[in-house]
Amino acid sequence: MLRWYVNYISNPISGASRSHTHILTIFHHRYQATLAKRPLLTQSIGSALLFGTGDILAQQAVDQVGLENHNYARTGRMALYGGAIFGPAATTWYKFLQRNVVMSTPGRTLVARVGADQLIFAPTHMFAFLSSMSILEGNDPLEKLRSSYWTGYKANLMIWPWVQAVNFRFVPLEHRVLVVNTVSLGWNCLLSLINSGK
Repeated sequence: MLRWYVNYISNPISGASRSHTHILTIFHHRYQATLAKRPLLTQSIGSALLFGTGDILAQQAVDQVGLENHNYARTGRMALYGGAIFGPAATTWYKFLQRNVVMSTPGRTLVARVGADQLIFAPTHMFAFLSSMSILEGNDPLEKLRSSYWTGYKANLMIWPWVQAVNFRFVPLEHRVLVVNTVSLGWNCLLSLINSGK
């Protein structure tokens, strides 16, 4: 016991780091096991959590509305869209790309996958997102699309081709939605601001 205490006092960070590393390792193993058993459900839940978190960041860090003025219904709509629409759609889409978009070289395959993602999935996702949010808010989806679609899609083209090139090239299929969801914390914050007309 005395040896442990002396070691801890002389290097307190290592004891804390080992504890945090152990917790992260356990979380990683459980996530991997759940992802292997139920990939669609796991990725949909992750999408719901991160879409909701993106909206919280938009309201609290960007707009700085404070908790008393936080629009919880808006956060709920974002989480619902992430879990019910984006998570299942992205999971299915990435599997489709992996199986069906294979060219003669890895470089051509990468270009074709990023091109398909940005020319098919991204505009469809933007349409679905803005329409869904508008309907859930009780507003006219056509008006929302007219006012926000091109702004959102142009912002998408500034960020996502680069993210997806790295994602498709280096990340295993089963982790691609997680990578997108992680990058999406900032992106969903931006989407939420675009949707709210800021």
